[in-house]
Amino acid sequence: MIEFDPRHRIWLLSTPTMAYALRLDEDGTPRHVHWGRPLTLEQAAAVPPFRDPADSSFEYPRADGAEFPVAGFGPPALQVRFPGGGQEIEWRCDGHTVEGGHLTIRLHDRCRPLAAELHYRVHEDGEVLERWTVLRHTGGDAPLEVLRVDSAAWSVPHLAGYRLSHVTGAWGSEFRLRREALPGGETVLTSRRGVSGHHANPWLMIDDGGAGEEHGEVWSTALAWSGSWRITLHRSPAERLRWSGGFGHDGVTWRLEQGESLETPVFAGLYRPDGFGGTSRSWHAYIARHVLPAGSELRPVVYNSWEATGWAVTEEGQKGLAVLAAEVGAEMFVMDDGWFGARDSDEAGLGDWVPNPGKFPTGLDGLIAEVHRLGMRFGIWVEPEMVNPDSDLYRAHPDWVLHEPDRRRTLLRNQLVLDFGRPEVASWAHDWLDRLVGGHGIDFLKWDMNRALTEVGRPGAGDPGRPWIDHVRGVYEVMDRLRADHPRLRIEACAGGGGRVDLGVLRRTDEAWTSDNTDAADRIAIQHGFGQIYPARTMAAWVTDSPNFLTGRDLPLRFRFHVAMAGVLGVGGDLSRWSAAERGEAAELVALYKEIRPVVQHGVHYRLGEPPLTGVQYVADGRVVVLAWRLSSPFGAPPAPLRLRALDPDARYRDDDTGAVHHGAVLLAHGLPLELPGRSHASVLVRLTRVE
Repeated sequence: MIEFDPRHRIWLLSTPTMAYALRLDEDGTPRHVHWGRPLTLEQAAAVPPFRDPADSSFEYPRADGAEFPVAGFGPPALQVRFPGGGQEIEWRCDGHTVEGGHLTIRLHDRCRPLAAELHYRVHEDGEVLERWTVLRHTGGDAPLEVLRVDSAAWSVPHLAGYRLSHVTGAWGSEFRLRREALPGGETVLTSRRGVSGHHANPWLMIDDGGAGEEHGEVWSTALAWSGSWRITLHRSPAERLRWSGGFGHDGVTWRLEQGESLETPVFAGLYRPDGFGGTSRSWHAYIARHVLPAGSELRPVVYNSWEATGWAVTEEGQKGLAVLAAEVGAEMFVMDDGWFGARDSDEAGLGDWVPNPGKFPTGLDGLIAEVHRLGMRFGIWVEPEMVNPDSDLYRAHPDWVLHEPDRRRTLLRNQLVLDFGRPEVASWAHDWLDRLVGGHGIDFLKWDMNRALTEVGRPGAGDPGRPWIDHVRGVYEVMDRLRADHPRLRIEACAGGGGRVDLGVLRRTDEAWTSDNTDAADRIAIQHGFGQIYPARTMAAWVTDSPNFLTGRDLPLRFRFHVAMAGVLGVGGDLSRWSAAERGEAAELVALYKEIRPVVQHGVHYRLGEPPLTGVQYVADGRVVVLAWRLSSPFGAPPAPLRLRALDPDARYRDDDTGAVHHGAVLLAHGLPLELPGRSHASVLVRLTRVE
């Protein structure tokens, strides 16, 4: 997987579909060589170095093809202010090590006390290249001021054009996919909110403008960080494209003391020759195998009580909902907000994580015992990073929140952010979570986070960058310790919906709450964008009440289920207000989902069709599941049929419900016959099994 040619001083990292190469120039500076189709080491050595064709004193030759740019007229991956104010860096190489699929290249500045390690890692069973950087202050008493340190910089071959794919959105409309021509100059994707963000997500894809779902070359990267981040793309006048990304944003600095090191998060990259679909499937496989802590498990069907009760939580009310949840087939009952402290609204109680005695006179054990009696596991909502000023915790420790001295403390959703970078705060959080989970045998935490970070400071911290980074690392540490203490515990990541979904938080959680918007018609587009990188086994999707609480749209129950069944199915409506017929239909659909769940959650994912008729197809072990949705159908203009993917054209496939047998070649060429009544909001689930 990793080869080195000492004569040409070139490294080659290989996967079945990708090669990545870099070399040292005559000064010992790493230069990018190749990222794309597989090459041999000999072929990589023959790739000519990039030279800007402009013969101009207004270009900067030292920046040409830099693997980790520190100078030039494009965005630098590293900026350091040395004692005395200088910022120029001149690398020299100290050698490299290879351990399995892990390459480390060691660098030092020619005359300043700065060293760096460039890390590269590939897995034997994958196609993703992981990269990160470690900085180290190597001597002298004066600190180094790190103004910017990215995880990695990426370059693609010279293309005829450059198209950027990414997602944008807001609360309730996350993961809206955009594909747009990349302009010249610099384009910045970022979050300054302290989380990966509703309005953006730390990944991107690049193609030449001609790639499609199943054809064309696509380069993509994804950052494993759950706080503020920035990715800067630079399309140069010479029509070359590179981008650099990492944690932090504008103005974030870090003081590096003598002997101290700073390690960045992973910035992973992937090249695929088979379009956006092939790119997504490779990311899905990588996340399942090398990111998720329990990727091989099937996710349970959850019932969540939030939309049924809001803050009006009582023991008897939850028990009544648990009975109905069990009747429809839920496997996990999750009690949401409102169970603790003085929590009757969002104005009080956060931080006081003990059961409200008026709602639970004898504690949580009675409810948990009833849930277990009904054959379900028990989960509970928590928001460990937050505190209401109206709470015993805040009154005792007002200094525990992120704040700047002598500045206002902005309330968002009537709450402030606890500083998990403080050891005493992280220890407090771990201790009460450990008691809650261990003392009650809790199986599942819905870990929420309902506001962005403001006034991000810590008196005495010194560096403005430390609280931003320390908080995220503190959250990671608490999650890691909690899972180590309770190996059976499973966690759902939530931040007001999809505000914190990334490879960093998914390394510590099992699924993510995709959006607070549960309107099935809106969810089709939200889930489409989510699935560009993240697999179905991480995408929590609920069936809730109709009309929808957010949009007011009224949709058929079956349609709502068919959309949610494309991910990790859950139910979140007020079952006490559903009719007996609706609960009966829900039970049938939940049972059907359990039959197809191994294919949906662990199968290979294909996206089908274009609006107004779209769908998804999952394939695993000769079984095929197709979920199709039609939002509208103008009279006289029937939508194009859904042609299936990844079938054996010489095989036949039997419809498990109708018994009809289809030729694989016909399904590939002409599509799957679908029964979609009416002209709007119709859906269908088709199960096929390969037969000889």
